[in-house]
Amino acid sequence: MIRRLRNLPLRSRLALLVAAAVAFAVAAVSVTCWFIVQGKLYDQLDNELRKATVLKDPQQVSQLRDALANCTQDSRGGGFRNTYSQVVTADGTTCLFTDSVGEIAVTAADRKVINSAGAQPNLLRNGTDEDGNALRVLTVQLTLSNPITEASSHAALIAAVPLKGTQSTLNDLALVLLLVSGIGVLGAGAAGLTVARAGLRPVDKLTEAVEHVARTEDLTVRIPVEDASDDEVARLSRSFNSMTASLASSRDLQQQLIADAGHELRTPLTSLRTNIELLTRSEETGRPIPEADRKALLASVKAQMTELAALIGDLQELSRPDTDQHASRTQIIAWHDIVASALRRARLRGPELTITADVQPWYVRAEPSALERAVVNILDNAVKFSPEAGTVEVRLTDGVLTVRDHGPGISEAELPHVFDRFWRSESARSLPGSGLGLSIVARTVQQAGGEVSLAPAPEGTGTAATVRLPGAPVPPPAQE
Repeated sequence: MIRRLRNLPLRSRLALLVAAAVAFAVAAVSVTCWFIVQGKLYDQLDNELRKATVLKDPQQVSQLRDALANCTQDSRGGGFRNTYSQVVTADGTTCLFTDSVGEIAVTAADRKVINSAGAQPNLLRNGTDEDGNALRVLTVQLTLSNPITEASSHAALIAAVPLKGTQSTLNDLALVLLLVSGIGVLGAGAAGLTVARAGLRPVDKLTEAVEHVARTEDLTVRIPVEDASDDEVARLSRSFNSMTASLASSRDLQQQLIADAGHELRTPLTSLRTNIELLTRSEETGRPIPEADRKALLASVKAQMTELAALIGDLQELSRPDTDQHASRTQIIAWHDIVASALRRARLRGPELTITADVQPWYVRAEPSALERAVVNILDNAVKFSPEAGTVEVRLTDGVLTVRDHGPGISEAELPHVFDRFWRSESARSLPGSGLGLSIVARTVQQAGGEVSLAPAPEGTGTAATVRLPGAPVPPPAQE
């Protein structure tokens, strides 16, 4: 049953749940109402019986005394207002009154009242007459201490009224409640289905949008959401719009990366192809290329292959996903040692430059190889744009690495783009490089929880690159 319910559409399940909840509530109210009415009707009958059996009429007292004194199966006397009325003695003899509608069936409960010696003076119960008709019965004990019993033995006065009218009223009420409950449940089911359709209409739109995206890969689809709305459906719609916007942006970045990579790869590949064709044609035609030109061609081929390898390595670095694997590769490392290693490599690449360094101890949590590559990229940029016999100033203090060169600098208009992939300034178009170095720096620093910025040098010409990483001047105790 539960499995079948789960297979139903959501709106059908909501309608069924609403109908079930309403049915339960209506059933509880109907049953409660029926029992309350039953109690009220029975209380009314009981009050009528108590009033009818009150011995205020002297003639009734006399008749009751005569019945007790000369009680036989054929005894006759008065009665109590057209009710069932009789007297039952301790030995079980029943004395009907003349006006009694019929004889009441005596039960063990009645005999218990007769013999209780005042412990149970009366009893109200449901009973039957000799024909099986339902009655509401009142049994009142008549003891020897009662003046009207005088020398008689223990006995009881039993009076009853028919329950046919009351039961008919209760049956009619049950039928009415059943009909009203059924109509209420059907109405609740219809209302639940209507409400479910109206409430799930935004979900239907969301489903259609998701299906459209899956079918067409169109990530420009947006679901209209009211600004003031803050319910679950509105939040779901906003989340969907945010997701599609992020996916569209990611796809655009991927397409841009592919296009930029293709553009950057085309230049070295074209040059490499031209140089190789020249060498091949020389071999095929038997016309040797002058030795100096041949060496230049081979050097150009080697440089272009190196540039291709560096570009592919940079692309691989940028294409690595930000997953938990990065967290597993991080560790506490001495940043000053990494800066020192990068400085040694930078001095080899620019032997004519003067590189000054003021490096203070600082320990950070990062991926060692990635952080060293980032520092090397920053130093390479400083070496690349420094004039001949220029100076590069490197300083690491309190977790802030500053690399300042004295090159041409970067204009204010170009600063917002320095960390974009494949972006190169006008002055750097003729220089070797892929335009991915600073992108890799920004990614690595961000993964390490730090910040990186590039700005014109505060004094004179040149550019100052600043990297801030959280850490401490001494390693944690576990690292000592």
